[in-house]
Order: sequence, then C-alpha cells, then structure tokens
Amino acid sequence: MQTVLVLEDHPETREWLGNIINKAFLNANIFQASSLAQARNYIATKRFDLALIDLNLPDGNGVEIIAELSKKSPDTYCVVATIFDDDEYLFPALEAGAQGYLLKEQTEEEFIKNLQGIIKGNPPISPVIARKMISHFHSVPEASDKPELSSREKEILSAIAKGLSRNEAAEILGITSNTVASHLKSIYGKLNVSNRAQATLEALRLGLVKP
Repeated sequence: MQTVLVLEDHPETREWLGNIINKAFLNANIFQASSLAQARNYIATKRFDLALIDLNLPDGNGVEIIAELSKKSPDTYCVVATIFDDDEYLFPALEAGAQGYLLKEQTEEEFIKNLQGIIKGNPPISPVIARKMISHFHSVPEASDKPELSSREKEILSAIAKGLSRNEAAEILGITSNTVASHLKSIYGKLNVSNRAQATLEALRLGLVKP
C-alpha cells in the first residue's frame, strides 16, 4: 500500500490512524482529509491504493466517498474506520463498495494486523462486525431465489467467505490461483457483487455457505 487516504475529522484520531498506517505499511505516502470536500479534492487528482474512511463527518457520510471511489477508482481498497456498529451504518457502507469495516475500539496492534491482512487477501473486519453480518443473514430465502453456482464455485466461495486468500484457496482445492481468479469473476457476476466482502455477505444471505 504505497498511497493511502485517511478520511477522519477528529485530529487526534486522524493522527492515530496515520501512525497505524505507517506501522502497517512502511514508506506509505499518507494524505489526510477531515471532510468529504477535502477528500474529493484529493481523489480528483490522485489515485489511492487504500482509503481508510470514517462515516460520520461534518459535511456528510463517508459512504458517499466509498461509492465515488468504487466508480472512479475500483482498485482502491476502501476500509471503514468508525465507532458505529449499527446495521444502518454497516450495510450501506458494504453495499457502496467498502471491503473492510473496523471499529476504533480495537487496539493499535489489532488494527495493524487487520490492515496487513489485506496483502494476503483477507478482508479487514472486526470480530463484532463479522458476527453481526452472520446474524443479519440467518433468514434464508427460497431455493428458487438462489443463483446457480457450480460445485467448484461453491467450494471457492466458501473458502473466500472463510477469509482464505486466492492462493490459499487454490492450494486447498488443488487448482491454480488463476483458475480461482476465473471462478471468482464468474461468481461475482452471478451474485452481482464486485468484491470479497460483498460476495461473503451475499453467500451468507443466500445460504450458499454456513456461518
């Protein structure tokens, strides 16, 4: 992660997050914004590898920036950093394109470990949030509503939903990483999602994988 955007309105928290980024990714170039307007100025001219985004901001909701980055810069890895674990904050952020959701109550060490997991293909999601995602989708729709996935696609989706990286899934299933990538592309299309976090949510909602 060479270029990182930190969107946070509280100066002390912004500094704390900046220090975490420096420890998680050596030599990262960090741009700090305290409002949606300032963040928009940055993303209009710069490309970011990672965006760490607060939700409750003086001039709006960070979900707006997540949605804009998902359209303008789909390669930017968007992670929410917030105090809110409510469904009304969590699911709109994930639907907008957030690929991770971390609560600020976590320790610095936990934050660093979660962010470094991105490199291995592991979505950074706080344990409380992961449990909330699972409980939210306990109700399973009728089988007729489920998209048709092949046995291999179900195996790969199950592995990804459990937090395995593409390479780890490939090793376990005895196939190549490129084959996994091809299946993931098909899975995303069938589930109408664009990233791992959304795929995991949809898989849980449809009952394609067990919590």
